Amino acid sequence: MQMPWNLAGQFSFSHAGFCPGCEKNAVFTATDPYFRDFLKCDQCGSIPRHRVVMHVLSQFRPDWRELAIHEGSPGWDIVSRRLAGECASYTASQYDVSVPPGTVVEVPGMPCRSYRAENLESQTFPDESFDVVITQDVFEHVFHPDKAIREIARTLRPGGITVMTTPIIRGIGETSRRRAEIVDGRIHHLLAPEYHDSPIGEGGSLVTVEWGYDIVCFLQRHSGLNFMLLKIDNIDLGLRADYNEVLIGVKSPPLRL
Repeated sequence: MQMPWNLAGQFSFSHAGFCPGCEKNAVFTATDPYFRDFLKCDQCGSIPRHRVVMHVLSQFRPDWRELAIHEGSPGWDIVSRRLAGECASYTASQYDVSVPPGTVVEVPGMPCRSYRAENLESQTFPDESFDVVITQDVFEHVFHPDKAIREIARTLRPGGITVMTTPIIRGIGETSRRRAEIVDGRIHHLLAPEYHDSPIGEGGSLVTVEWGYDIVCFLQRHSGLNFMLLKIDNIDLGLRADYNEVLIGVKSPPLRL
């Protein structure tokens, strides 16, 4: 491991390890101390949140290649590329209001080759369609996360799981905070508008919620899924960054007494 700062005052970090994203020996490098966006794998270009999703998926469902997987708003990163290339029953969806919900949009040149236009809060998929639902940094952008998590639970099969990342911005003891809401059909900003990059279109995605650790209770209460939150710190796997928590929700099979 190199010292982070050189004599010229420039940040430079590297560490050899194993990348869960591409499952290769790799060197993780960063030229900025904000590892969440800048600690990259030299083999696949992944950042920590990509790697933590693949790590958790491989740990909880090592048979993921044989499963039906839905990824909401994929960013065409290593996660999307591997799922699209290795899972025969992979479905990508995007919030695309330019076409009717449920429309399949062809995207030549992209890893999944197509996506389905879906509103995560009101999906057109039948009940119990998927074994796994994945969302990466999506739940800080939805206006009605209660509806979104209910829809994810509805579309999961018994025994299925959802794996999600979303920045836990609020500290311990602080509750989640709204930044924007819908009032009479219009966006009402409670705080100065903040946007993140959008996987489709231009203009970015509005941040609607700053989540705290109470997200676990919120998601569990509104979905009936059993949720846990993991914070994995393992530099040998390139898993070291702020706001790199991962949430796993499990849909328990019905009790048979």
